[in-house]
Amino acid sequence: MIILISLGIEGTAEKTGVGIVDSDGNILAMAGKQLFPEEGGIHPRIAAEHHAHWIPKLIPQAIEESGLSYEDIDLVSFSQGPGLGPALRIVATSARTLALSLNKPIIGVNHCIGHVEVGKLDTGAVNPVSLYVSGGNSQVIAYESGRYRIFGETLDIAVGNCLDHFGRETGLGHPGGPVIEKLAKQGSYIDLPYIVKGMDFSFSGLLSAALREAEKGTPMEDICFSLQETAFSMLVEVTERALSHTQKDEVMLCGGVSANSRLREMLKTMSEEHGAKFYMPEMKLCGDNGVMIAWLGLLMCKEFGPMDLADTGIIQKFRTDEVDIPWIDNSKSYLKLSDDLIAKGAESNIVKSHYLGEPAVLKDRVPKGYRIPEIDNKIRKSRCKLEAKLLSDAKRAGVVTPVLYDVNLEDKSILMEEIDGIIVKDIIDEDLAFRIGREISKLHSADIIHGDITTSNIMLRDDQLVFIDFGLGRHSPLDEDKAVDLLVLKKSLQSIDYNLAVKYFDLVLKGYNNDKVASHIADIESRGRYTH
Repeated sequence: MIILISLGIEGTAEKTGVGIVDSDGNILAMAGKQLFPEEGGIHPRIAAEHHAHWIPKLIPQAIEESGLSYEDIDLVSFSQGPGLGPALRIVATSARTLALSLNKPIIGVNHCIGHVEVGKLDTGAVNPVSLYVSGGNSQVIAYESGRYRIFGETLDIAVGNCLDHFGRETGLGHPGGPVIEKLAKQGSYIDLPYIVKGMDFSFSGLLSAALREAEKGTPMEDICFSLQETAFSMLVEVTERALSHTQKDEVMLCGGVSANSRLREMLKTMSEEHGAKFYMPEMKLCGDNGVMIAWLGLLMCKEFGPMDLADTGIIQKFRTDEVDIPWIDNSKSYLKLSDDLIAKGAESNIVKSHYLGEPAVLKDRVPKGYRIPEIDNKIRKSRCKLEAKLLSDAKRAGVVTPVLYDVNLEDKSILMEEIDGIIVKDIIDEDLAFRIGREISKLHSADIIHGDITTSNIMLRDDQLVFIDFGLGRHSPLDEDKAVDLLVLKKSLQSIDYNLAVKYFDLVLKGYNNDKVASHIADIESRGRYTH
């Protein structure tokens, strides 16, 4: 078999990288430089100047390290996006110049997918749920129906941005993550907002609250400990939710924030609690680097061939789920449940039970080993209490939910009717999609936010749609929150069948029949949270 060699150029933000990889996955060279701003965050123009200065130096350095000649290079790969516009343009121009001067083919690739693929190459993971966290991106990614799907992401700023911003504003320096991690080891917990909305998370409110604590003079060690524990618990919970929904048995951590040992510990603990294997690539491959671009370039070129120069323009908002991925084996090895469990969700264990001789289920919010007790107890108790109320409120709104038998706040458990039905995920069609939209409209008209409307949390019983698992629910009159609720369902539909998802979701919106809320969905999707 012919071995091909790819040279990759990375420069989506503050790191400049050049890597050389062969088609057997051997890393032949890895060179890079990082920009450290004197003050403030990463300025796009300064990042671009940094890349323009270093790329011409790093290319010959990588060639020398590899022991190859320029003629040995078979493919020039580059980060096409997402990222900072000026920085991406320098990278694309450099790649085009190199490809033209060597008369070699060229290909642009998605930066986020590069992180996942190089992680799989390094760890041997086959088909994981990946938590990708960096200064500019925070996403929970898993392969379904021919593409990498974004199961959860930030609704505002990335976690790395959150930590860096806190570091800059409080004088801890940039990047903030390493200093925060060090100070957190001497801290104690203070209450900070924990914001998970369905499959997404939000860090701006957490950052503002942490900065207010700093202004009040709260010990910096306590703020750092609480900021880190809260932010990482949110990330791991959403990863756990994606793992529960997809039933995959592998979890992988990648991206620059992977350097944090506490985040690694938490994700590993969660994986073990679900019987899933935990992977993390070598640290030098977690941050932005040229190797991941070179490797993804080879994978893409093998399937689709090289690009025409006319197609090598940058894509500043390049979504992870916009790329066809035909090379992945999607034969799943599913998580195995113990005999006493009906289901092991992200929120709870569902156990068979009885009530007055009738079949029932006990939703047991078991302690999460990855969360500190202060956060874990607060979340489990508040969600248990609120879910019980929401089940009753939803019934009053005309939506069918399980009959509530008992609530035990001390054990954080709910005893309820067992629904003998079929999960909508397995039977979704056009009629059901329309009907689901009508039922969600009833909830939202009563200002009830389900919080986790996936096709796994709706069942069909005797031609009745039954909504279950209000564990992330709350009350809100805001159209924004209702739109986020619907977006959870949209992502869930995409994970079943991407081609039909658009049709099904259009029918959901038709049944929902509220253009004002629907317009917020496009607004949320168009925000800059998807890029650096």
